Amino acid sequence: MTVHRTPLALASALALSAMVSACGSNEPQTNTIVIPPVAVAPAPTPTPPPPTSFNVSPCLNQTVVPGRTVANLVVPDLLRLDLSQPAGFPNGRRFQDPVVDVTLAVIFLDLARHPATTFAALPVNPATFDQPLLSTFPFLAPPLGSPPTSGGAGSNFTFRSDLPSAYTRVDRAGMPAVATALVSGNPFKNEYNDDTPAVDATGKWVPELTSTLTILTNALADDLTRLGLTPCARPS
Repeated sequence: MTVHRTPLALASALALSAMVSACGSNEPQTNTIVIPPVAVAPAPTPTPPPPTSFNVSPCLNQTVVPGRTVANLVVPDLLRLDLSQPAGFPNGRRFQDPVVDVTLAVIFLDLARHPATTFAALPVNPATFDQPLLSTFPFLAPPLGSPPTSGGAGSNFTFRSDLPSAYTRVDRAGMPAVATALVSGNPFKNEYNDDTPAVDATGKWVPELTSTLTILTNALADDLTRLGLTPCARPS
């Protein structure tokens, strides 16, 4: 026999089922689904890349002028003059030579791509002296203000003839920016100033100069690159 359930009978069966499930309680029943909290792992902190360390040997070995590398330009700390070559730093030193700018360029920049005058050509530097240089000895520009003067014509000069032992060296400026930038603070600064070019020639200060140049290059290489300049140092 086939039993046909009408919609009314089906509804009654569902109602009866609900009543049975609610038996024993006068409160309306609700079906609550509890979802346990899901622990969300924090996003990992990205590890910064290790700082790049540079090898400054290419800087020390690049040629500044024929027959002169950066290394033998700064060690020993001398200012040389070759009368057979054009005058101008690093062959001698004229008052108008931008010696610090040139020194910094040859120790930081690839001279195959940038001239030694790169930093000197930056517009932050003054274009010229505020007063013209004299064409006769002592060739310096007249002093500013009203300092006391001898009143003479400047043609009779008396030079002291004391022995070197009568003087105290307070700074070495054969190659400007070497003692200033490449020799770290005390006690090295005083010891370097007390030494002589003969001591330099033994190689005593090469490790100190190389170490300081490496520290400065590691700090400045990315800045030079952002300025469109090519450092002479290479990643080690």
